[in-house]
Amino acid sequence: MTSRYLPGQPQQLPRHNQAMSGYQPEHFLLDVKAGVATVTLNRPERKNPLSFDSYAELRDFFRALVYATDVHAVVITGAGGNFCSGGDVHEIIGPLTQLDMPGLLSFTRMTGDLVKAMRACPQPIIAAIDGVCAGAGAILAMASDLRYGTERSKTYFLFNKVGLAGCDMGACALLPRIIGQGRASELLFTGRGLGAAEAERWGFYNRVCAADVLLADAQAIAAQLVSGPTFANGMTKKMLQQEWNMGVDEAIEAEAQAQAICMATNDFHRAYHAFVAKQTPVFEGD
Repeated sequence: MTSRYLPGQPQQLPRHNQAMSGYQPEHFLLDVKAGVATVTLNRPERKNPLSFDSYAELRDFFRALVYATDVHAVVITGAGGNFCSGGDVHEIIGPLTQLDMPGLLSFTRMTGDLVKAMRACPQPIIAAIDGVCAGAGAILAMASDLRYGTERSKTYFLFNKVGLAGCDMGACALLPRIIGQGRASELLFTGRGLGAAEAERWGFYNRVCAADVLLADAQAIAAQLVSGPTFANGMTKKMLQQEWNMGVDEAIEAEAQAQAICMATNDFHRAYHAFVAKQTPVFEGD
């Protein structure tokens, strides 16, 4: 696979503690306001498919969020009434048929790194899902921390429809933890669509919203998280991720250490003094 599909860290992305607001991505839209970064996949004429370059740029963006000082929650959505139709058939699927095994493995590792970056960044990620959410788009939704849908949204894990296994980008690890082993098996074996009501009932969606307020609702919960103890929120996300690989006793000890760290923060002290004064605490993330 040629290097243009796997760009290095762009200079404008922060590598240390810096603001993200000056970053101007090439392959998606980014709006940073009041601690919330809204990422919009913006190829509406084709239902927002991903390309080699957009995969890589999204990976680099979520990696850089570890260092972002002005982003404390992320909303990811799609333009034009759809979330994401998956990998672009002409720009990805076709070229993949021409690659050798090392090239194919380079691609699948790169796409998996996007999910790793989403799970590793400390900011909670809310997916605002309208319309089509298919293939890699379904993976982006799955890799998010919260998912809001609409009555017309439909999610498809389509890999078996193109002769591939359902074990793509962590689906066999993540999806059963969200909706259960049997339900995940059904979706990954059949590739059938998961409608909004069923997705909410199964726990894939946290909420089903009216289409005209979907983004506003997702941004509202993001703003609510930003107004909370953001350091502690990041710790919660880290522990939710790490404890999948722990036994119960190991998890309890890890949580004891994590909570002790949070008890040493200024936010914990602010919350105590606000309680004593019968006031609402104002958290600052330190």
